[in-house]
Amino acid sequence: MAPAYAGVLSFPGAYVRPVAPSELITNTLFVPLARRAGAMPGILVDQVEFGSFHVAYDKYDFIVYAIKWVSGMFMDSRQFILHEGPQGPARELLLAAGVWSQETHDEIWVFDRGFWNKNHGLWAEVQKADWKDVILDENFKVSLRKDVEGFFKSETVYKRLAIPWKRGMIMHGPPGNGKTISIKAIMKWGSENGYLPLYVKSFQSYKGEEGAMADVFDKARQLSPCVVILEDLDSLINDRNRSFFLNQLDGLEGNDGLLVIGTTNHFERLDPGLSTRPSRFDRKYLFDDPNREERTLYCKYWQKKLETNPDIDFPDSLVDEAVETTEDFSFAYLKEAFVSTLVLIATEDSGHHVDFASALKAQIKVLKKQLDKAPRGDVNSYTPCSPAGPNPPEPTSTATALAEHHQEKWNTRARALAAAAMGRPFIF
Repeated sequence: MAPAYAGVLSFPGAYVRPVAPSELITNTLFVPLARRAGAMPGILVDQVEFGSFHVAYDKYDFIVYAIKWVSGMFMDSRQFILHEGPQGPARELLLAAGVWSQETHDEIWVFDRGFWNKNHGLWAEVQKADWKDVILDENFKVSLRKDVEGFFKSETVYKRLAIPWKRGMIMHGPPGNGKTISIKAIMKWGSENGYLPLYVKSFQSYKGEEGAMADVFDKARQLSPCVVILEDLDSLINDRNRSFFLNQLDGLEGNDGLLVIGTTNHFERLDPGLSTRPSRFDRKYLFDDPNREERTLYCKYWQKKLETNPDIDFPDSLVDEAVETTEDFSFAYLKEAFVSTLVLIATEDSGHHVDFASALKAQIKVLKKQLDKAPRGDVNSYTPCSPAGPNPPEPTSTATALAEHHQEKWNTRARALAAAAMGRPFIF
């Protein structure tokens, strides 16, 4: 008998069935589904608290016991494998299940609240991104892609020159100018080419921020070569955690194969140790408000997108007028002008025709007034980094328990959806 920590009962490569279904001790859970997913508002799944299962893998049969119990403030669980004969087959099953559990399956690794989770929703969003939909100056876009893709293709060059195979990049500039969609396009390319993206939501953790940073970089080193995404870098890094973060970034433990990309709307608020010191974030890309040429590209992008719609007349003269009247617009404001115009057309009564050109011009005027009333620096409120002060207290057992509870709740839903997809009525 050997304890199984790899979750063999959730492994899709094995055939699993209860030894005696009537003897299972289960907790029935309702798992809500997104309304757009279909007519069913949710599904019922049975979470096994205690039970035994026949498991078939390769040419071997096993008995696996699943046990869950309260241990102090926590829930603990184990799966035990029973198999007559040598340990080899059981170890092969454990290895296969463990390897599978660490792989992504239409998912992206996300670090949030002190835990790594595999997120299918973010993966699905990233699949919608395409470089052809990233409207930027062509030379700028080519340089950005070359820096990202060229880094991963140049390992031998780095080694030959005896320099560390790591790189840091900062995308900065006013909000709404293409940083996020560029990040999504990079994540999609990385997923498709074997360079896993790791997305960091926050360093807030029951372990403390330094503990979270250590977990993030440990995972990145394990999965290297990979891309680490740190959005809103100026919010993630503060006076308390900066020194530890810089040590992790410098790679005292070795950061070979790590491309770390940080984004910020407020480059000037970054500490010089992040923004100017060589060998940390050595490439910087400014995503500024679009110039005339870029606004023209963006308007022509929408012109092409709408050219097959018989209800919309979008001549070149309207492109020119839209470009002239949208100076100081970000790409986000340009997008809002087109989207709000199309929404207006879609929601009008069927008997009333809305002229696209007139509606677009009207929406541009509305957005221009908003810009005039709210200067760019005031559009997005700013919360300064946490001031310097004493280190936060060590996490208490209660805080740890709450964090574990949050993680268990998230994992329960993920396991339920995975079990439903595999046609299995149980989760473990």
